[in-house]
Amino acid sequence: MENWDASGSQTRWHTHDWGQWSYAVEGILIVHTEDGHYVAPPQYAIWIPEGVNHKVISNGAAQMRSLYISSQLLPGIDWLQPRVCSIAPLVKELVLQFCQFDIEYPLNSPESRLVQVLVDQISQLPAATTQLVMPSDKRLLTIVKKLQQNLAQPTDIEQFGEQVGLSGRSISRLFKQQTGLSFQQWRQRLRLLEALSQLEKGDPVTKVSLDCGYESVSAFVAVFKKQFGATPGKYFQLS
Repeated sequence: MENWDASGSQTRWHTHDWGQWSYAVEGILIVHTEDGHYVAPPQYAIWIPEGVNHKVISNGAAQMRSLYISSQLLPGIDWLQPRVCSIAPLVKELVLQFCQFDIEYPLNSPESRLVQVLVDQISQLPAATTQLVMPSDKRLLTIVKKLQQNLAQPTDIEQFGEQVGLSGRSISRLFKQQTGLSFQQWRQRLRLLEALSQLEKGDPVTKVSLDCGYESVSAFVAVFKKQFGATPGKYFQLS
């Protein structure tokens, strides 16, 4: 288990011999891998399997709790890839209890039994929608770079297609194949994840909505609430 406090910090690219399950108690954690972009708002966690090259970024003052777990203890193929997890109340309490243990707790003890319950509960956590898988096609990566550089640009899928030599239909098909999201869904998620980072820093909702390409504050608030279950103004008050 690792406690980590940071203010606008970033790690180098690195790997672990064990899987890393990082729980964002406060602030926002962002993990980049070579194939994706994962964001954990407060009360979410990011799972990075062993051997996956990654770097961790914190926006503002962040507090993280990290557990190191062999992926062999987590059933199913889903845990062989990075993912963002929604945190259940029981898991929060188990993590708090685990933080009180010595680093080397005895086997066949109350501590080891609680750890087994914690691992069992983590293995059942649902995946959240704050992850963004990167496409592998170089033409799509060109589009992604343009989107990241200017979230508010109005360029549509057909216009992007003209720039990279693809039809809009081909772009849509490739995005779905390689990321699991349509082009519009991918773009919207990119905007919302950036919005989370700006809101956590205290930027006004109006500024965030315009920076992220929404024509009106009301449209941004509606999309944000549908995605995260609370309005931008209340989201961080609930965490």
